[in-house]
Amino acid sequence: MMNQILFAGVIGLFLTLIGTPLLIKLLARKGYGQYIRDDGPKEHHSKRGTPTMGGIAFILATIIAYFLSKVITGKPPTFSGLLVLGLMAGMGLVGFLDDYIKIVKRRSLGLRAKAKMAGQLIVGISFAVLALQFADNHGNTPASTRLSFVEDFGWTIGPVLFVVWALFMILAMSNGVNLTDGLDGLATGAATMVFGAYTFIGVWQFQESCANAQTLTNPAACYEVRDPL
Repeated sequence: MMNQILFAGVIGLFLTLIGTPLLIKLLARKGYGQYIRDDGPKEHHSKRGTPTMGGIAFILATIIAYFLSKVITGKPPTFSGLLVLGLMAGMGLVGFLDDYIKIVKRRSLGLRAKAKMAGQLIVGISFAVLALQFADNHGNTPASTRLSFVEDFGWTIGPVLFVVWALFMILAMSNGVNLTDGLDGLATGAATMVFGAYTFIGVWQFQESCANAQTLTNPAACYEVRDPL
């Protein structure tokens, strides 16, 4: 699994570094730039005309990298991976519609708040519900309702509370990035720290899971985590 993640990460980084400048040039040539309200802060006027919809490059790079890593390692796609890609693409579609409306109507307002929230709710609820389906041969679904900190407590919150919690996390992270990104492009730094922390935790949990006990230097020290990564 770690090989697949490394392959996908390297491929995704390469495609993003190559594809983003090309996409920016294409968007600039088409005149697909950011519209700024005249009554807004003067500091924001410098952003007028900045190419928008750059997220297309990240999303396409991630999807291509995922499937290429599967081809390279000879492993089939998993429901967990496909669900995460679907969540990303769904949220990306909401963002794309928001930017597209701004460009077509030549205004700073894209989707209205209620429409944007409705789109995010549809995508988030769909992901949370589907994440509790598609059980494997061991009865494990892509997501778990078990509570855990470093290891599982043995308690479950049930499907309803899981959907509520997952939806809260999805909306909080999505809109948190949007708000941070509006602060003069600070989302990159904040996201890098968050992704770095999750990567460290994920790798650590994967290495310590009893599912990999045969590869551990001290198998007796492993502990159970429903979803180590």
